[in-house]
Order: sequence, then structure tokens, then C-alpha cells
Amino acid sequence: MKVCPTCGLKYPDANDRCFVDKAVLEPMPDERIGVLLKGRYQIESPLGEGGMATVYRARNTLVERPVAVKVMNAHLKGDESLKERFRREAKNAAAIAHPNIIEIYDYGETDEGVPFLVMELLDGEPLDQLIARGPMSPGQVAALGVQMARGLARAHDFDVIHRDLKPENIFVCQAPDGSLSIAKLLDFGIARSMQDSRLTSAGQIFGTPQYMAPERVTSPDAGAESDLYALGVILFEMVTGRLPFESKDIPGFFIKHMQEPPPRPSSLVPAIPRRLEELILALLEKEPSKRPVDAHAVTHALEPLVPAGAGAVLPPPPPSAPRPVPVAPTLPPTTLERWAGRAALFEQMLARAFPSGGAPPEVAAALAEIRAILVRIHELRGEGLKAQRQLESMEQNARDGRTRLGHAVHVLAEDLSNARSAARSATTEIEPYLRADANAYDAYERAHQAFLALGGGEPFLEPTQAAAAAARDVGETLDRWSLAKAAAQKAERWVDAKRREVSDLEFQLDALRGQLERLESTYEVDRASAEEALREVGEEMGRLEARLTELGAAFVAPLRARPGLGDLFARLEQEGTPAAGIRRPM
Repeated sequence: MKVCPTCGLKYPDANDRCFVDKAVLEPMPDERIGVLLKGRYQIESPLGEGGMATVYRARNTLVERPVAVKVMNAHLKGDESLKERFRREAKNAAAIAHPNIIEIYDYGETDEGVPFLVMELLDGEPLDQLIARGPMSPGQVAALGVQMARGLARAHDFDVIHRDLKPENIFVCQAPDGSLSIAKLLDFGIARSMQDSRLTSAGQIFGTPQYMAPERVTSPDAGAESDLYALGVILFEMVTGRLPFESKDIPGFFIKHMQEPPPRPSSLVPAIPRRLEELILALLEKEPSKRPVDAHAVTHALEPLVPAGAGAVLPPPPPSAPRPVPVAPTLPPTTLERWAGRAALFEQMLARAFPSGGAPPEVAAALAEIRAILVRIHELRGEGLKAQRQLESMEQNARDGRTRLGHAVHVLAEDLSNARSAARSATTEIEPYLRADANAYDAYERAHQAFLALGGGEPFLEPTQAAAAAARDVGETLDRWSLAKAAAQKAERWVDAKRREVSDLEFQLDALRGQLERLESTYEVDRASAEEALREVGEEMGRLEARLTELGAAFVAPLRARPGLGDLFARLEQEGTPAAGIRRPM
């Protein structure tokens, strides 16, 4: 595929010059530029490239909304495991919609079978670039950390474990005042929903060693606590400017995460608040059960540390608040408008070149077909807009449903977090009662054995002071054991009640997750028909636009040499072309 460097029109490789401005065509540096995916997402320019995918700036041409499109690298399209990760990223991130998680609008595959995601377009920079500038203030760490914890809390509430949380996967966006203060979690590509079947093969480890919890090294089934550990590493790095563990190789990181205690952040940054340091060290505990009970507990611990007036502590807008829709910075003319302008110039050329009629039949036929195609494109655009409105309505209904369920899940998950904390505290608080019960029993057993030792277990033949004292000791220790046993049983019933409360809330949370799963399934079915209509419209428009280029070249070729048309050709070059054209996959 070639492109005109002047007007941006795309041509097959067989063409050498643009029919509009006669510019020499050039090979396209990236053949995806200008591609229209699913009939509405036009790729405009690359934003970044990684080992697995390339991210492009793009535009929804039907509603003129800027988006980002993440396209898996073509040479990986045969890897079904990677394609499944793309599907998971779309499903997981879309279902757990939250202000601190990047929004996924759409996903699909190109005509070549390459998966892509359509996401919100973010303005800012990854957290790793901010960390590279040096240690951040404790207030900044808390302000961004609380948002990361909120995003993790939402993901965990819906049983989604990120599994690769690291600064590169956290994007810090610009706030309305221009400050970098809004954190969003990215890349749920290897995230695992606990409701899904295993994606990885036995023994495989996915993630980044510098941020990997000890249990992740030994088990790919590690739970939400492993994300909390990674968050602890990130907070440590933000406040100190370095990782808690350093190694020259991957096994070295694994060993240190599993065996070495992390340094206290205050040994590197003496001014760190004690509560922030204690939270970081709690997140970096080797045993998952010793870390905070969940991400909600981390949020609650960080919120008091955020400086007064920082936007990071403001709650997200209520579900009823109108959602602002970003607008593309430029609204280039549509294909229909561009070709309508060209067709008007073609008519003037024909009238001036052949004022008395008698235009060559092939030239007149080309112009007539151009007019007919423009009529059809106008009809198709109307059909596409209708299907797009239907799809937008479905998407909005799905977002509203996710928001409602998300709010209900959040409220329930907050209660569950408190219940878990209470159950953990209760388990700790009854330890003295259980020890007292055990000690009382041991005392009774010793007294009983001493009593038996005096008579060998047989009835005494005559009373003795030693036997009487031993019998009294047995009675007294039995009384003390009885009292301790009753207190321990009462404490255990109290803990059991706390644990039942946790179980009941977990059951209710599972029910809400089931509702979300049904909502997503219904949405997928309904969306399929609207997307099929858009696909058909897009394919036909693609064929018609390619035909327009052929007809335009055929119309212009015999008129180039005729006198008196120079000003019209100049206008064609100046007015009849956009800054960039649209190409659809062939």
C-alpha cells in the first residue's frame, strides 16, 4: 500500500502518482495508519509500541470521539494464548469499570485476525517515568496510592486479580488544572478472574520479578494478596526512589522476595510518616495472611495521609452525574464531504472542457458512477449512524448497569472489609482465652495425675492428708478449667459469629458478581447484531471508497492535458483533499 505525501490518499502498490496533486506516492511507514476498524475506528498515529502490541491514537468517525487502539503485533496473531489475554483484558477491564481503571470501549479482530482493543485516550505519563525523576513526597505517594488501592479494590471486588501490577502499568493522567494527579490501572492482559478457567499452563509464572509476591513464585494460583504485595513494592519505590530488593538476575529477585526482610523506608527517607512506613511494611509481609485484609483496608489507611485539598481523596461522581464525552481536537471532513467537493469540481471541468457536449463516454460514465456512489455512501452513512446510535445506547445501558452493580458491590465490599478486619482482630483477641483454657486443662491434668499417683488409681484404704490435699487440688483445678473452658467457648462463638458474617457477605457479593456476569452476557448477544450491521456498512463503504479513487483517477487522466482547466486542478489540490485519508482493510 502507498500513500500520497501531500493529500494522504491511499493507493494500491501498482500506482505511482496521486491523481489529485500528481505527487509521487510513497510506501506507507505503518500500514495501519488510516485503517478503519469495525466500520468506525480510524487509526491516526502511533502512541507507543511494546513487545506484544502497538498503541495508536484513533478516532470514532461516527461520533467523533478520540480513542486509543491497542493492536496486537501481527507476528503474534497465531498465539492463541496471547489472543485470549487480549480478550480477557477487554472483558475484565470493561466489567470492573471504575474511575481508576482504564475504560475499554470495544474489542475485536482485524480482517487479518489480529486482536485489538479500543480504550479511552489518556493524557499524562506512566508512573515509572515519574519515579525515574527521584523520590516523591509522602503526600504525593499517598494521593496516588489511595487511587491505586481503589482501583485494585474494585478489581478484587469482582474477583479479578491483576497479577502484573507495576509502575509501567499505572498511568498518571492530567487533572483539569493540568496537574498529574489521576491514577489509572492499565494492562489487565494477564489478569485472572477467579471465575475463569486457568489461562496459564502448569508451572508457568507470569508477572514482573521485581514486584512479585513470594507466593507468586511458588504458585500461579496466588490471590488478591499478591496484588497488595506489588502495591507495597510500588509505594516503597515511589517514596524512596529505589526498589526494596535489588538483584542482577531473576532468580535473585525471587530469593530475596521469599527470604529477605525489606529495609525500613525510614532508613532511606527519614522524613517518611510512621503510618505510611508501617503500611508499606505490612504490604510487604512474606505471609499473605499478615498483610492488610484487602485493598479497601489499604484505602482506609492511606486516606488520612493525603494532604488536605488534594483531589485524590475526592470520591468519584455519583452514578447519576452526567458523563463528559471527550471531543476530538479536530473534526476533519468526512469521505462524503470530500468527494462531494471533488465531484463538483469534476462537473465544472467537464462543462468547461466540453461546453457543447460530446465528452468521451468513459469520462462521462466515470462522473455518473461517482455521483451514484456518493448517493449510496450517504445512505450507508445514515444506516451506520443508526446502528452506531443503537450500539451507543446498548453500551450506555451496559455502563449504567455496571455502575449500579459496581456501587452495590462497593458498599457490600466495604462491609466485607470491615467484617474481615473484625474477624481477624477477634481471632487475635481470643488467643488469651484459648491459652487460659489450655493452661487450666494442663493444671487439672497434672493435679489429676498426682492424685492418681498416690493410690495407683485404686480406692484409698485409709484417708491421708496428702490424698485429701491432692483431691482438693483436683477439684480446684477442675473448677478453674471449667471457668476457663466456658470463657474460651464463649469467645469462640463470638469469633464464629464474626466468621459467619464474613461468609454471609461473601455469599451476597458472589450473587452480585453473578448479576454482572448475566448483564455482560446479555450485552454481548445484543451488541453482536448491531456490530454486524456496522461491519456490513463499513465493508461496503470501503469498497465504494476504493472505487471512488479508481474513478477519480480515470476521470482526471484524459483532462490533464486539456487547456483552460489549470485553476480547477489547483482548487482540486487545495480544497478537495484532507490532511489524511481513510483506508479500510482490504
